[in-house]
Amino acid sequence: MTASNWSVPETEVVQRVRERVETTETDVLATIVDVEGNAYRRPGAKMLLDEEGGGVGSITAGCLEDELLRQAESVRESGRPELVTYDLMEDDDDVWGLGVGCNGIIDVLLEPLTERYQPAVDAFDAGEDVAIVTVLESDAESLSTGDRLYYYPDGDRFGTPGSEPVAVWPREKLREPAEELADRGRGDVLETTVEGERVDLFVDGLSAPPELVVFGTGHDVGPVVELAKLNDFRVTVVSFRGGVDPEARFPSIDRGMTTSPGTLREDLDLDGNTYAVVMTHNFVDDRLAVDTLLESPVPYVGLMGPRERFEEMLAKFETEGRQIDADERAKLYTPVGLDLGSGSPYGIAHSIVAELLAVVNDCEPRHLTEREGPVHGRVDVASDPDAPTS
Repeated sequence: MTASNWSVPETEVVQRVRERVETTETDVLATIVDVEGNAYRRPGAKMLLDEEGGGVGSITAGCLEDELLRQAESVRESGRPELVTYDLMEDDDDVWGLGVGCNGIIDVLLEPLTERYQPAVDAFDAGEDVAIVTVLESDAESLSTGDRLYYYPDGDRFGTPGSEPVAVWPREKLREPAEELADRGRGDVLETTVEGERVDLFVDGLSAPPELVVFGTGHDVGPVVELAKLNDFRVTVVSFRGGVDPEARFPSIDRGMTTSPGTLREDLDLDGNTYAVVMTHNFVDDRLAVDTLLESPVPYVGLMGPRERFEEMLAKFETEGRQIDADERAKLYTPVGLDLGSGSPYGIAHSIVAELLAVVNDCEPRHLTEREGPVHGRVDVASDPDAPTS
């Protein structure tokens, strides 16, 4: 596989899965389901392995991708999913410990890509959260490795591929962890019981990608859009005054719009999964846009410009009788971005997108060297207390 295929955003991997699931090709989907110790990616990371010997996406820094291409041939021939464990601990006697340096043990589910995965990509494409529940190991006769259930938090409903029965699944035990993982876009293994027998399930939360709305069409918007797309944001660029066609200037965006600050509520769906960066460099347009955004459910409003400009904006609000309350001020980030010490166009864009990621992931930015434990935080959903432990 090529470096460009390895480093694609997760949204592109899912889009590729959507394209390939509708063909007659026999591709294999690899998903990390569990990590012990440290690893480059966390549970839920995916890689699509096609019949031509290529791959899209990554689950390690390059340690296992070629091996997974070989392993996929076995799955393709058998037509059955396989759970494979790779020990990447430092051990000179272990081929997987030679020079890879991940210091972790990774469990990877490899499964033939069939129409049974269609509900997942359909939900993702529609902007809906979904939890994909897959049987990893089962002692129960009614469930086998690879059996699948879907949970849709919006509507609180379960479904299975095709006409497969839903009743055999422990739905009440799954509802809470599935909802949590779907909301957070994370994955975890759940140990439970079915018919009194142990069943290990992988609950893979596939959350709708966040939308970034950028207000402005200046040249400094380009690097922000580019980096946001690489980090799995769906990007909308809004132009005021109609002077620039956003889609012509920024071809990679998902949507371009020309409107006016006074009609933003009608023209945009400003919800809790929408993040905004205001960078029109026009004081009046910025003020009107910020006013509307702060009154909306948008959790993040980044405003480009120096602190003194914002103080001037606050003074103008006060003369109009508009008070910015504590909750509104808490979601307004100005000057926008983290302090990374760079003043170049891409350095500024990196600082903005880094701040966005920190807010989206509810993470306090800090040096990883100061963090104790694994680099990637773990999600630990409660397992069934009645599940057998051995």
